[in-house]
Amino acid sequence: MTSPLAARIDEPLSLPSPAPPPRPARWPLFAALVPVVGGVAMWFVTGSLLSLCFAALGPLMAVAAAVDARRSSRRERRRADAAYAEACARIEREIEQRHDRERVELNRRLVDLGALLADERAVWRASSDELVVGRGEASSRVRVSGGEGERADALRRRAGVLPDAPISIAPGEGVCVRGAPVVAQAVARALALQVCLRVAPEALGVAAAPPGEEWMDALPHRQTSAPRRLALSGEGPPPDADIVIAVRAPDAAPPEACGAVLDVGEGLQGRLIRGTHEEDVALEAVSRAQAQAVAEGLAGRGAERGGRGGPDAALTLGELEPVASGDRAGLPAVVGRADGEPAVIDIVADGPHAVVVGTTGAGKSELLVTWVASLARTYTADRVVFLLADFKGGTAFDALSELPHVTGVITDLDGAASRRAVESLRAEVRRREARLAACGARDVGAPGVELPRLVIVVDEFAAMLQEHPDLHAVFADVAARGRALGMHLILGTQRSTGVLRDALVANCPLRIALRVAEPSESRGVIGVDLAATLPGGADGRGLAYIRRAADAAPRLTRIALTTPRELAPIGAEGAPRAQGPWLPPLPSELPLAAVRGREPDASAVVLGIADDPERQRQPVVTLRPGVERGLVVVGGSGSGTSNVVRLVRAQRPDAIVVPRDAEGAWDAVECAEHAVDGLLLVDDLDALLARFPHDYAHAIAERIENVVRDAGERRMTVVATTARVTGAVARIIDLLPRRALLALASRADHAAAGGDATTFDPRRPPGRGVLDGQEVQFALAPGAVRGEAEPATPVAWRPGAPVTALVVKAARRRCAALADGWGDGVRILALDELPPGSSLESLAGADAPVVVAGEPESWQRQWALLQEARGGHPLVVGAECATELRALTGERELPPFARTRASRAWLCADGLPPRRIVLP
Repeated sequence: MTSPLAARIDEPLSLPSPAPPPRPARWPLFAALVPVVGGVAMWFVTGSLLSLCFAALGPLMAVAAAVDARRSSRRERRRADAAYAEACARIEREIEQRHDRERVELNRRLVDLGALLADERAVWRASSDELVVGRGEASSRVRVSGGEGERADALRRRAGVLPDAPISIAPGEGVCVRGAPVVAQAVARALALQVCLRVAPEALGVAAAPPGEEWMDALPHRQTSAPRRLALSGEGPPPDADIVIAVRAPDAAPPEACGAVLDVGEGLQGRLIRGTHEEDVALEAVSRAQAQAVAEGLAGRGAERGGRGGPDAALTLGELEPVASGDRAGLPAVVGRADGEPAVIDIVADGPHAVVVGTTGAGKSELLVTWVASLARTYTADRVVFLLADFKGGTAFDALSELPHVTGVITDLDGAASRRAVESLRAEVRRREARLAACGARDVGAPGVELPRLVIVVDEFAAMLQEHPDLHAVFADVAARGRALGMHLILGTQRSTGVLRDALVANCPLRIALRVAEPSESRGVIGVDLAATLPGGADGRGLAYIRRAADAAPRLTRIALTTPRELAPIGAEGAPRAQGPWLPPLPSELPLAAVRGREPDASAVVLGIADDPERQRQPVVTLRPGVERGLVVVGGSGSGTSNVVRLVRAQRPDAIVVPRDAEGAWDAVECAEHAVDGLLLVDDLDALLARFPHDYAHAIAERIENVVRDAGERRMTVVATTARVTGAVARIIDLLPRRALLALASRADHAAAGGDATTFDPRRPPGRGVLDGQEVQFALAPGAVRGEAEPATPVAWRPGAPVTALVVKAARRRCAALADGWGDGVRILALDELPPGSSLESLAGADAPVVVAGEPESWQRQWALLQEARGGHPLVVGAECATELRALTGERELPPFARTRASRAWLCADGLPPRRIVLP
């Protein structure tokens, strides 16, 4: 991954082009000639000699203009040259700054002998893949683009070369130092010391010292059996080694084991030769006395690290014999080797809890896997079981998941499941307390207590707390009470500072530190800086310092690697799988019949089951009509909101269901306004309000709100669903005491709907949500149940009064349709064709009802007839005339909603409010 610093170094510097040479000033010929011609013409006309003076001004002004143009051109050129020089100087300064940063970056990666001696933290931690042979010019990543000319070329050349940079080779390449014996030996000595300062003794051994280099016998690398070897050779053939540093006379042929040659000149200036490539380098040199002092310092450092200078070479768990299972009082397990002996730790006797700290690549996950595998191969599942939590990608414990001891593996890939599992630990604490109380025992190790110890292993504890910060209290509770209950924590983290609180750390006396980044981190875990000195890369992977509460000092241990071959026999033993400390997760589908019988109250409406991991129970969730005001269910498309309405209706067929049809919805809400001891079901409340025009949407929202407000007094219960919580919908559902949140599109939508952002889960199955603070799975309604009643077939209205006034648009066409629908039993007259002075009363006939039809404008012109109709005759107004209804009827209230262009109309008769009718 490229760091921001490297990205900036690589970014090209853009150099402007130099200013072009100025164009030569052009002689203003016309400007000079025109005044001359004009002056001569004026003299010819006026005869005045002054006119000839005017003619002379032209050439003078032309000369002045030419001189001024030349001066301006020179001034612009000087300004452009100064700007270009400033740009070049700025680029030059930027090159120097970037070179400095690049040099710092290289010095951090390619540490030479001087830097290793100056910084103890780098000793045995630097990369073993590089050997710095000196300092010289290296190719730079700084680039300059643009610009022309010699100065630009010089800047480009300067940018491409990084002076005073560390020059390195691969150690395995081998290097031959040629020169005067004293100087060449001092340079070779410095190179050998650099390798020993880079690589820890457990990863590198040193061959026998050549004559005159007895200081090498003091190195801790001389006492190890590491797989890699370093050899410092004199004039003879070098011994067989992985890293060879040979000394030869000037111009002598280098050994075959040396691919690089350093020719040492005067003043420690040398020339590095690699094949056909040669470059000058400044070298480092060390005297024998200086080398002896450094070697003795490394020997003391090796003694601090433990015994023989380091643990044994890498090994697998299969190479270690398991410990005897012993009694139930402890759980000793072998995890590696220290000083040639098996390293055994006991989470019970040395714990009851442990902290494992190590930076990325140090082998923390491998240690946890080995510890669990060692326990599993030593003890059966009735002695110890495991709960594994992996919060760094979900794959660290894959190899352990099939062990019969493993009750479950939780990962950060399923946030809801991981949270549920950890919260279940509270219930497990209470269960174990009750079990011990029933047995009259103080801890699980007492006779008669048949409880396996539960070891909870967390990889990346900090990541888990970052995702679920409130779970720290759960682990603190387990840490405080876990010893007697047989619950043990093994918490792995990259850093303990700022992650593990004091109360938790105080209960974790077993401390294990792999390689860490800072000495303070090492001191915080094992009390000393040693974990910060462990080598990086493959050399230090799997090295750990283990410190128990009774230890005077931590012990360096090589952790064994566990392979699938060691795990296969454990998983194949055929033992029954241990039960997890939690109930099974909620089902993704829950038929109503499967849960209905669990509720003894027949009057209650069963909604589903809730998940209560803290109490290890999954109770039935109900709604009590007539007792509770109601419930709102918020969820996105496909979340199962409509199923909740069908579920309630399946158990209460007498419920008032608000249909999706706007007219039916209006009527249903109107019915609910007068209902008592009823149940109102509203599906997709937000979509329902959107189907109405603005005035009607406001009116029906107000009506539903009134129903909810008065629900307590009239023993009504309202169940509503919605996808959005805005405007009128928000006002209505805020009055409902219970709210279920099903799957929503985003965390923001979940929070806007009133949910806790930490409970958001985009992968919830249909019907899964949060209700009353608990995860709930709503039951599935029977397939035959509809969310709304079948819409009734409307019956066409037929006039019965002697005379009826009809207001419609497109009256002529509508009259023809009405005549076809009503037949000969109704006589239809056109308002515009009535003779002047006619009255509705005079039009009444004895044989058939009369309908006088006209458009709104016609009726308003025939004001007397309209007043007569309003006073004593039925008045029918088509739904398409809604805007004229108030003027035509005098009604101030909204009539029932009626669809336009659907043969709908309002009937006003007998002084009653308008009612909706259907015309033929």
